[in-house]
Amino acid sequence: MTTKNKSNPDEVLIGLVSISDRASSGVYEDQGIPALRDWFTSALASPWKMETRLIPDERAAIEKALIELVDDMRCDLVLTTGGTGPARRDLTPEATLAVGTKEMPGFGEQMRQISLKFVPTAILSRQVAVIRETPDHAALIMNLPGQPKSIKETLEGLKDADGKQVVAGIFAAVPYCIDLIGGPYIETHEAVCKAFRPKSAIRQR
Repeated sequence: MTTKNKSNPDEVLIGLVSISDRASSGVYEDQGIPALRDWFTSALASPWKMETRLIPDERAAIEKALIELVDDMRCDLVLTTGGTGPARRDLTPEATLAVGTKEMPGFGEQMRQISLKFVPTAILSRQVAVIRETPDHAALIMNLPGQPKSIKETLEGLKDADGKQVVAGIFAAVPYCIDLIGGPYIETHEAVCKAFRPKSAIRQR
């Protein structure tokens, strides 16, 4: 079991939750958590740890996992993959909204804008983001797509052939959001994803 590193307050603890009936039952190998792990390994310059969950498309199980990761494990950021479409068992957004104390609609709006650059069916996605607060802790929870390629595009954004940012990925705003809710100061490798903060919020070295 992963726990917060009290000796290093800048270490970020990230919860990764893959939601899939078939992957959780062993029908096929989960791709969501490995894709997220690989992206954070390349993107984060700050020290970090992860806590993972692989669960079925069941609202009660999703809510339980999210609450446990924030309240008990004290994750600073929790990302889910899967279960955000219109199918009957796609209940990730409902579970996420149920455990949140504040909705952060801009993240879902931007995720759909990014995906619409590739497929018109992006409008079927119901991804949401929330803040979950307890008396002494808070975390950002976000729903991501289920496909590894889409996960990378959503977090990192779109770049042209010269590497210039065309559409901003959602992770550019995450470090400052974590600052505002009292979490660790997250730094990124700018070649992968440049974190944006107002000048007054940038830590002087």
